[in-house]
Amino acid sequence: MTGDFLLENRYHYLNNKVIYKYLMKYCKKCVYPMISVNLILDDEGICSACRLQEEFDMLTEEFWEQRRKKFIELTRWAKSKSTGNYDCVIPVSGGKDSYFQVHKVLEYGLKPLLVTYHGNNYLPEGQRNLDRMREKLNVDHIVFGPSIEILKKLNRGCFEIMGDMNWHAHAGIKTYPMHIAVKFNIPLVVWGEITWTISGMFSANDFVEYNKRTVFEHDMRGFTTKDMLERIKGLTHKDLVWLTMPSDKEFEETQTKGIYVGNFFKWDPNIHAQEMKKNYGFEFASQPFARTYRTMSNLDDMHENGIHDYLKYIKFGYGRATDHASKDIRSGYLTREEGLEMVRKYDHIRPQDDLNRWLKYVRMTEEQFDHIADSFRDHRVWWVKDGKWWKNNLWGDCSAYEDVKLEKDKISKYIRQ
Repeated sequence: MTGDFLLENRYHYLNNKVIYKYLMKYCKKCVYPMISVNLILDDEGICSACRLQEEFDMLTEEFWEQRRKKFIELTRWAKSKSTGNYDCVIPVSGGKDSYFQVHKVLEYGLKPLLVTYHGNNYLPEGQRNLDRMREKLNVDHIVFGPSIEILKKLNRGCFEIMGDMNWHAHAGIKTYPMHIAVKFNIPLVVWGEITWTISGMFSANDFVEYNKRTVFEHDMRGFTTKDMLERIKGLTHKDLVWLTMPSDKEFEETQTKGIYVGNFFKWDPNIHAQEMKKNYGFEFASQPFARTYRTMSNLDDMHENGIHDYLKYIKFGYGRATDHASKDIRSGYLTREEGLEMVRKYDHIRPQDDLNRWLKYVRMTEEQFDHIADSFRDHRVWWVKDGKWWKNNLWGDCSAYEDVKLEKDKISKYIRQ
């Protein structure tokens, strides 16, 4: 049974009203809902990400030794193609994965140039981690930060357009480092975790590389600078030139390629975080997050684990705690029952302090925020009853959550029969 089949048969229309045939389904092994992007459930009710983890768990030491040798081949290729001071670019946010990427590249003898896209919302611990890299790892580091006013316009505008105030950050970290690589004729760009393992889109044998299509479809959500210029007032092309990709001709002339370290070495963020803390003084968050139990992730943007993640919950009915718990269940750090309790505790929380900070940052009222946010709710997840938003829960029942702030003329598609 394919994901498409499940989606098509979860609901159908009668007289323009949604008639639901199936409840919201969850993976029986982790805690992911079927609504997760690019995820499918098989006939046994197990999600594609869990199946991919099973595939990875069966890989032998001999397999990883062969992958290590392929990485060595790539390092030799990069050195042979390098014509300047650097063999590779490493896009870094200062997080645990960034440290691990640099650690591995140095271990295998490459001379890296670190490149950071700075979105102006670092947590104090995150900023210290970023600053520490240059000293502790003895590397050169370029930090690019767009104008604060431009960032505020993009925060507010992208929230209004797509319900994602951090679009600029997801896009910027994938576009700007490639400009640096092309400009300085650096042959290799080294990323960390294979982005799409979270949904199980590719197998271990696919050797996924960085490419413009997935940046456009995944990181940029199908939007381009053209959309920003047309729909956000006060922006010019020169303001957003860093958000465009190098041309195909430029990539061809420089032969620059992007790879993922996760294709060549076992990837376990829990182990990496502890190793980077021990070896380089990497800091975890000093205060717990409102919406997840992990304190080692997303320190480069205070809103990632806060209001940005809350918007994902508003749209799709799950949040960062579901992401983290699902990964930790697959890796054996949590049981499914423990993961379920993390979801029950965190996923629905409204991060009021973080929201207040962001509203002040972009000059928006909370009432405006709620009206816009409600317009992005997925009607396959949420329905309206008695003035409340309802959804099916991971633990088997359904619950009412927040008051409906949507305009009355837009509520009809959320009424279930």
